Amino acid sequence: MVRRTRAEMEETRATLLATARRVFRERGYADTSMDDLTAQAGLTRGALYHHFGDKKGLLAAAVEQIDSEMDLRLQTISDNAEDAWEGFRSRCSAYLKMALEPEIQRIVLRDARAVLGGASPESQRHCIESMQRLIENLMQQDVVAEADPQALASLIYGSLAEAALWVADGEDGDARLERGMAALNLLLRGLLVKP
Repeated sequence: MVRRTRAEMEETRATLLATARRVFRERGYADTSMDDLTAQAGLTRGALYHHFGDKKGLLAAAVEQIDSEMDLRLQTISDNAEDAWEGFRSRCSAYLKMALEPEIQRIVLRDARAVLGGASPESQRHCIESMQRLIENLMQQDVVAEADPQALASLIYGSLAEAALWVADGEDGDARLERGMAALNLLLRGLLVKP
């Protein structure tokens, strides 16, 4: 029996994930066979089973990786904004725009919903908690009207998540995005403290 080093195991896992992301993005989960996927990765089914359990486990890992990348991108938007409100508004808009990026559209919004039932509870909780911290900060600055920050974060997250699915699911994605952005701007303006 050949023993593999930790670095070799990590490399195998990374290769499977990178290949899965490319193939799922191009063909979709349903039209990707495990044999084709492992052949394109230059690995065996055994490697896939060892690291992910099955094709569904591989999809879940790909979604988790993409979610983490999306979160980092959104955090960078908040961190680089001129002020907290602009960061929040830009972050919400960017999330909606991501719905038209081919990898996010296919893997996270279409396949994950069909195969995994949508975002994991951990991912949803993380997004809501992140949004809640931003909202609490905006309330402390008297930018956003007082309300329960967790309830408000849940409502905004739910609205964004459903709108992103709606944008991603249509043939007229650009037109849907434009309409979604207009609705989002209206929704966000309603949060502001009135002068």
